[in-house]
This record gives sequence, C-alpha cells and structure tokens, in this order.
Amino acid sequence: MSAITVQQMADRVAELMDSRLQVRGKGLAAKLQNGGRNLPRDVRANAEFLVEAATMAKNPKLLPQIDEVRVAEAYNSCLRHLTAISRHDRRKALARSIGANIAFSLLVVFALLITVLVWRGFL
Repeated sequence: MSAITVQQMADRVAELMDSRLQVRGKGLAAKLQNGGRNLPRDVRANAEFLVEAATMAKNPKLLPQIDEVRVAEAYNSCLRHLTAISRHDRRKALARSIGANIAFSLLVVFALLITVLVWRGFL
C-alpha cells in the first residue's frame, strides 16, 4: 500500500464527514477534533488510526511499518458508518427531539399549574 493510497483513504473519510455530518476543518485530524463526538467510539478510533497511518505514510522510513490490513479494516468501518447516515434522517431526528423537549416542558408546566391551583384551593 502506498502513501498516496493511505492519504486518499483519509481524505475520503474526511470528505464524507464533511458531507454527511457537516463537520468543518482542514483534513481528517481537524474534522475529528471538531466533530468526532458525532461518531461512535469504534468508528472514531478507526478514523484516528487512519490519521495516524496517513501521518506515518508521509515518512518513507515509517511507510513499511503501516499495517495494511488494519488500515483497510479501519477505512471500511468508517465508510460503512458514514455512508449509512442521511441528512434527511438527521434532520428528522433533530425535529423529533425538539418536539419531544417542548412537549415534556409543557407537560411539566401544566402539572405545576394544576398543583398550584389545587394547593391554593381553586380546584
């Protein structure tokens, strides 16, 4: 596996993070620092391994030390997770979460209002 291939893999994962998760930054390392919390732990660890492998690939003496099978597995894991994310589903989940928070807040306020009215003797 060449240094260019490892760098292309890291760039592809960075591109997917930008398009699917809207994480900004220059390069995969910056994107992981800014939006790594949006990834599951194992996918984040694989992406960090890709960053490390891309850094090692820049040095010709360290290039033979890169575990090619592990790099391929890490890349496939990141690709599998990021291609499954759709922008529409994320927006729908966000809207559902906001709606649930509003409904719960209204329920708590209504329960407190009823409690105060009973306590004051109006009901």
